[in-house]
Amino acid sequence: MVPVTRVDHDLPAVPPARLTADALRARFSLSGSLVWTPEVRREPSLTRRSPAPAAVLVPIVLRDEPMVLLTERATRMSTHSGQIAFPGGRVDPGDATVAAAALREAWEEVGLDASFVEVLGELPTYTTITAFVVTPVVALVQPGFALRPNPAEVADVFEVPLAFLMNPAHHRRHHLEGEGPAARHFFSMPYQDGAHERFVWGATAGMLRNLYRFLSA
Repeated sequence: MVPVTRVDHDLPAVPPARLTADALRARFSLSGSLVWTPEVRREPSLTRRSPAPAAVLVPIVLRDEPMVLLTERATRMSTHSGQIAFPGGRVDPGDATVAAAALREAWEEVGLDASFVEVLGELPTYTTITAFVVTPVVALVQPGFALRPNPAEVADVFEVPLAFLMNPAHHRRHHLEGEGPAARHFFSMPYQDGAHERFVWGATAGMLRNLYRFLSA
């Protein structure tokens, strides 16, 4: 319901040649030397609690057309209920790395076995409106896995073509009027999945926008 202020038709899509498994591996192998700037890093805070580290897995499934695996969060969740999200959550003290946290959360939420996952690298952190400092862990996923979504956390699991998400003609900008934390600028990337519109927005869309900037650099 928040008005769309702009759609980025003027920006080029990431070429298909950069979305293959080998190209993605090569891009992340150079991540330390690439000059690029994340576009979205922080949302206005609506809580006074201390920031908490979190990690999400950005799973790129290597089908004939690369696909991004996403979840719809259960409506009973205390934060971001019903929203489209990557598998992920808090970094626990027992997690050796943020990548380990992302893999653990993906297993706990949707049953994605780590043996199918090849971690490529990390994107810069993204701080959510609920004060989670999220590290996106980008990974390739070999087909053949069997998912077991946890109904307490996940209402649905689906896939969206990576090329669709890496095309700014599908990136809509929104401006929520107000002052202070009430004023927000955010992206949405609605995807028509058969009869369902998958409304990708907020933190998930912001991290995908940063992935677009990284792959375009």
